[in-house]
Amino acid sequence: MKQILNHLFEHKTFTREQSKNILINIAQGQYNNSQMAAFMTAYCMRSITVDELEGFRDAMLELCLPIDLETGQLIDLCGTGGDGKDTFNISTLASFVVAGAGYKVAKHGNYGVSSGCGSSNVIEYLGYQFTNDTDKLKTSIDKANICFLHAPLFHPAMKTVAPIRRELGVKTFFNMLGPLVNPAKPENQLVGVFSLELARVYAYLYQKSTTKYTIVNALEGYDEVSLTCDFKTFSAEGEKINTVEGLGFEKLDPKQITGGDTVAASAKIFTDVLNNQGTFAQNNVVLSNAALAIKTIGPEKSFADCYYEAEEALVAGKALNSFHTLLQN
Repeated sequence: MKQILNHLFEHKTFTREQSKNILINIAQGQYNNSQMAAFMTAYCMRSITVDELEGFRDAMLELCLPIDLETGQLIDLCGTGGDGKDTFNISTLASFVVAGAGYKVAKHGNYGVSSGCGSSNVIEYLGYQFTNDTDKLKTSIDKANICFLHAPLFHPAMKTVAPIRRELGVKTFFNMLGPLVNPAKPENQLVGVFSLELARVYAYLYQKSTTKYTIVNALEGYDEVSLTCDFKTFSAEGEKINTVEGLGFEKLDPKQITGGDTVAASAKIFTDVLNNQGTFAQNNVVLSNAALAIKTIGPEKSFADCYYEAEEALVAGKALNSFHTLLQN
C-alpha cells in the first residue's frame, strides 16, 4: 500500500487493471485501516479517471452477489450522494412513483454515509426488511413493480471498508461507484452525480455500454433535478442544459427541499409525499425526477408526457400502493 499511496501522492493515475486489483485487495482485507483511510482520502482530493472508475466498478461487480430478476427493462434511479445538500429522499420517492406508473424498478440503495439519511435508513425505519433472497425480490418486482437491493447484502466484500467510510463521514470514491454496481444490472438507469466533472466521466463509461441512461447534475451541485437551478443531462442524445423555466416551473429555494434532521423526520416527509400530502415543491421535485426516469426508458416521449404519467401515479395512489405492496412481501 505504501507504493500505491506514493503513486497517488505523486499525482499519477492507475490503469483499469491496477484499479481493479487494488479494490479486490482492499475487499480481501490486505491493508490496514489507516492505509485504507489514506487511500480513500487521497481520492477526496483528486479527480478520478475513467480507467480508475472502470477498474473499481469491475472489481465491485466481480465480488458482488449477482442476481437475475428474470424481467426485462428494469430501471434504477440512483445518485452518487455526496453532494452535501441534505435533501429529502428524492430519488427513492421517485422510484416508487415510477413503479406506480407501471415500470419495473430495481432500486439500489444504502445507509447514508455522507448524508444523514440514505434510502436504506428510511425504508428500514418504515418497516421494510432487507433481503437478498431472489424469490422474494422477484415477488416484489411482480407485485409491487419494485424491489429494493440493500447494497451491503449484495456487496459483502465491502464490509471491510464500511466502518472506515462511516468514521470518515465524507464522500469517497465508493459514492461514485454506487450507481455503477447495481447487482441486477438494469437495462435503464437514471444516475445523479454531484459534479459536472464526474458526470462527464460517467458519460464516457455509459457510452461504452448497452444501457439506456440519463446522467444528471444540477449546476449548483445537486445529484438530482433539484429545481433550485438549471441542470445538465448526458444521454445517448448528447449533452444538454435544461432550464427550470423550460420545464414550466419557477426556481425553488433550497430550503424547500431539505430533508429531516433525523430518520423519523425524513420518514415523515417520505410518507407525506407518497400520500400526496407533500408540499408543492416536494411533489414537483419528485415528479420531475420520476419523469426523467420514464423518459430514459422511452426517450421518444416528451418530458411533459412523462411528467403527466408520474403525476397520475402519485395522485391516484399508485405509488403509495407500490410502497405498501413492497412492505407486505
